[in-house]
Amino acid sequence: MQTQVWAFIVAGAAGLLIGPWLIPYLRRLKFGQSIREEGPKGHQHKAGTPTMGGLLFLIAVPVAVLSTTGLTPVSGVLLLGLIGFGLIGFLDDYIKVVKKRNLGLRAWQKFAGQLVLSLLLIYSVVHGTDRGTTLYIPGFNAWWDAGALYYILALLLIVGTTNAVNLADGLDGLAAGMTFWVALAFTVIASAGTSGATAAFSAALAGGCIGFLFFNHHPARMFMGDTGSLALGGAVATLALLTRTELILPILGAVFVAETLSVILQVASFKLTGKRIFRMSPLHHHFELGGWHETTVVYTFWGASLISAFLGVLLALPIRF
Repeated sequence: MQTQVWAFIVAGAAGLLIGPWLIPYLRRLKFGQSIREEGPKGHQHKAGTPTMGGLLFLIAVPVAVLSTTGLTPVSGVLLLGLIGFGLIGFLDDYIKVVKKRNLGLRAWQKFAGQLVLSLLLIYSVVHGTDRGTTLYIPGFNAWWDAGALYYILALLLIVGTTNAVNLADGLDGLAAGMTFWVALAFTVIASAGTSGATAAFSAALAGGCIGFLFFNHHPARMFMGDTGSLALGGAVATLALLTRTELILPILGAVFVAETLSVILQVASFKLTGKRIFRMSPLHHHFELGGWHETTVVYTFWGASLISAFLGVLLALPIRF
């Protein structure tokens, strides 16, 4: 437990030290956020706020991990998930902000990058650690060796998770705060499963979220951009693979799932019926346009994330890995 505490403290402290340097640096480079015209009108004043602040995670978390557990096969895979997806996000942000191409990477380019990296991650997890291809069936305390099918399931989980966190990054502090609870839950799960390197990484991720929130809470002084949201999603997905909680992750991250489903349902409903189910998707915008203040939405979603993370821990505690 001491290692986890130190990883949390080091990552949080590193984030607090990096932020005051990173914000003016991003301003000098003119890496300011552009706000979509079709988004809530109340967000237009946020235009120009430094984005790509997710670079903080790519520095603070590795520093904490390497200074506490060092580079092991497990920590190496976890850092690959964090940094690899963070770099895809960085490239997307760079094209949006510097090249002034508002949509960033083309959809097929982003998907191709996620697909290749996901397959590399899955191979590294299955063959580079003792993870194997068995799945824990929650509620039944049973195991199932999925064999080659595991690659397909894991691929869907990684791509789905990274994009779910990306969709949730729409309000000040929202994605980082929800990820904090998920990372804290993984710290408990990994500690109970006696996986020190995984627990330390989870704690570092939670600490990094706290450090980032110091600069990202309302009113945000910087945004994480795709650099941060894809990095967080990649880290969370890799944690699920290594802790054998693939089937529990939808409970641990239930609010992320709700955000994603709101987008899917909105698009499907509009295409099929010409009508929208929500005022705007993702789901956080629905409540915002319903009259909720931005901070009310964020704190409510944080609370829901805490509850879902707690339920996920209860389901995962029988696992030993």
